[in-house]
Amino acid sequence: MTEATGNDRIWRLLVVDDEAIVGKRLQQVFGKMGFVVESHTSPAVALEAMAAQPFDIVVTDLKMEDIDGIEVLSRAKTINPAAQVIIITGYAHSETENEAFAKGVFAFIAKPFRLDELKQVINRALDELRQQAVVPSAE
Repeated sequence: MTEATGNDRIWRLLVVDDEAIVGKRLQQVFGKMGFVVESHTSPAVALEAMAAQPFDIVVTDLKMEDIDGIEVLSRAKTINPAAQVIIITGYAHSETENEAFAKGVFAFIAKPFRLDELKQVINRALDELRQQAVVPSAE
């Protein structure tokens, strides 16, 4: 299992889900893997957190009040184009999935999902970020 530490880099992961239990559980699991994890039930608050300090990986629910996962995806990519965004949803429809991929989503996962499945996707996203990090950045 890939760890979220190494290369003198701390990887930041954001969970956006209007069900607090989902965020709490994912925060525990990915915190143990070495990520710095924030979880928000309000997409608006999550977007404020992103603007204050961008996240490397964003896991967002699709259907939420006021701001949906597609909008979270769009804004996350605007704030940090390298961000890997993963949408989790109980409302998986091909049109929505196609729209998400057109806007740059890394993965689209239907609920209920197995935690191991999400871990694998996040590890792939982390590997992708590490490959991008090999290119010198202008930080």
